[in-house]
Amino acid sequence: MKILFLGGTGFIGPFQVEAAIARGHQVTLFNRGKSNPKLFPTAEKLEGDRDGKLDALRGKTWDAVIDNSGYVPRHVKDSAQLLKGKVGQYLFISTVGTYQAFYDGSWPKDGVGEDAPQAPLSDPESEDSRKYYGPLKVLCEREVERAFPNGTTLVRPGLIVGPNDPTDRFTYWPVRIDRGGEVMAAGTPNDPGLYIDARDLGAWCIHLVEQKVTGAFNALGPLKHFSMADMLYGCRAVTSTPVSFTWVDGAVVTETMGNPMGLIPWVWPGGPLHGASHFRRDRAFAAGLKFRPFADTARDTLAWFKTLPPERQAKMVGGITTEQEAKILAAWKSKPR
Repeated sequence: MKILFLGGTGFIGPFQVEAAIARGHQVTLFNRGKSNPKLFPTAEKLEGDRDGKLDALRGKTWDAVIDNSGYVPRHVKDSAQLLKGKVGQYLFISTVGTYQAFYDGSWPKDGVGEDAPQAPLSDPESEDSRKYYGPLKVLCEREVERAFPNGTTLVRPGLIVGPNDPTDRFTYWPVRIDRGGEVMAAGTPNDPGLYIDARDLGAWCIHLVEQKVTGAFNALGPLKHFSMADMLYGCRAVTSTPVSFTWVDGAVVTETMGNPMGLIPWVWPGGPLHGASHFRRDRAFAAGLKFRPFADTARDTLAWFKTLPPERQAKMVGGITTEQEAKILAAWKSKPR
């Protein structure tokens, strides 16, 4: 196949491109040429910008396009309309943050499925993708569906993890556990968590375009229940450092920390975002999503992090700080039982 990538050199894009090349497909990368320009020297590279500089795409055809870099509806509309009739399938990387439940707490008891209500954009004139990330992605999805009514694939990931993750959100856990000592474990051992390894996400996207699978999919897993104990003990299994876990009641964690999102994939079951650990994912697995063993994700993430420069390792941007952890543990130990 001939596959066009809008983006392709950030976090998840390279894993998609690697999977496509390994499968023998012809790859074209369209981006500004600023991030990792030396990646994939054998791929065709087209330079441009989503904001009005799409000329490099004109007059060409592909079997499928994978859009990793669509955050503003106007930009997605421009690319989708330009590629209409030139591409058979448009796979758009969206987010589970499109669902209305995130904003009004309307979490379904049986988990959020792909057909659940999506969030409206409260400021229709805004293109601020930091402030309105989810609602803007909703409108991006609609632009793709408008241009490709029979060829749209919407992939909605949640927490994406693995090597090369610039956010350190999951990376915090294997790194912290590898440091050893007493580790603050939020909530209860059975509290659920969801994630997806970027490498599994990349391979699955290529599978979807190979099989011409369309529709919307929550890209999270694993399929069976995955608990905080599974995650923490799984991280402990890939390091030889002595470590112990102190499980802290979720209410104490949130009262002390204020923003428990720094501890994802853990979400406090008693808080307003409790449903964020209960997304339906049967549709994705039925469409071919495969998950590698969690130990592989934890081991590879830790090994990758240790290859980074010392100054980068010292500036972890995700998780919580040593001071925050100590404060939570102290608050828990001082609480009357």
